[in-house]
Amino acid sequence: MERAKVMQSGVLLAVASYAVYAWADALIKGLGHSLSVYEIGVAYTTVSLLPMLLAKPAHERLRDTFRFRHRWLMPAILVLRMISGVSVTYAFTVIPLAEAYCIIFLIPVLIAILSVVVLKEHVGIERWLLILASFAGVLLVVRPGFRELQLGHIAAMLCACADAGAAILTRFVSRDERRVSLFIAPTLCTMTFYIVMLLITGFKVPDPLQLAMLVACGLCCGIAYVLYVTAFATAPASRVAPMLYSQIVWALVLGAAFFNEIPDGLALVGLAVIVVAGVGAVLADEARARLTAYQQRRAGEAAAVIPVPPPET
Repeated sequence: MERAKVMQSGVLLAVASYAVYAWADALIKGLGHSLSVYEIGVAYTTVSLLPMLLAKPAHERLRDTFRFRHRWLMPAILVLRMISGVSVTYAFTVIPLAEAYCIIFLIPVLIAILSVVVLKEHVGIERWLLILASFAGVLLVVRPGFRELQLGHIAAMLCACADAGAAILTRFVSRDERRVSLFIAPTLCTMTFYIVMLLITGFKVPDPLQLAMLVACGLCCGIAYVLYVTAFATAPASRVAPMLYSQIVWALVLGAAFFNEIPDGLALVGLAVIVVAGVGAVLADEARARLTAYQQRRAGEAAAVIPVPPPET
């Protein structure tokens, strides 16, 4: 009973995390009409560092943030994370939230493909079918060839590709690198890029409302990150991961309420397909993991009861 309550609290933390992330994305979109992407990026990455620093493991030191054990892979991760962060910020400012999310939700699909190509992992036929279903869902929402694609759609796809690449590389280094390097270093690099671009392109002094929105956006990003990490530390990933798709609901609600973004029937079908395929992929992975664990346990039990022949004389 106690374990069930702990897992339930982890799931609720994940739901809260993705909800707060959705509000941060809506704030980015609201600010995109009056401030540059770089100015928005500087503000929310700076403020979001505060909750991250509070959540830093106590035994890790900030001065070790850039002391990498993998001197080639970690810089690649930082670049990919930076590309992902900048491109998704731009995407949220120029295309509907629901459309941005449906493309970004290809990240698990791309990770599965890269895990086969790069990590040589086995992916079953059912997973490939779910991957194809996810692509079909995106095509129903975006409909290339039937409607004009914007730079925001390309930016969202770039975000998905960069994030998936960073996730695969992180699998190589996660056992060796410090948490402070994996989480704070990418944010610092992305913030530095925003600052350099802001100095080149110029900036606009925000009015009090815009300043409040920038601070709220940064706090939302930082708080959502802390909730996200806590959720995965509290409950199994197989329980937490499907909650990602709750952001689709928030995208529809916030888009309709604040930006007059109402998807048509075909787009809603596509979003539903993406959610079902994504949750199905997570459940399939969990079922496969349980089956493997069960087979290993049964094999161990069988080995334990096999009589040992007496030594030959």
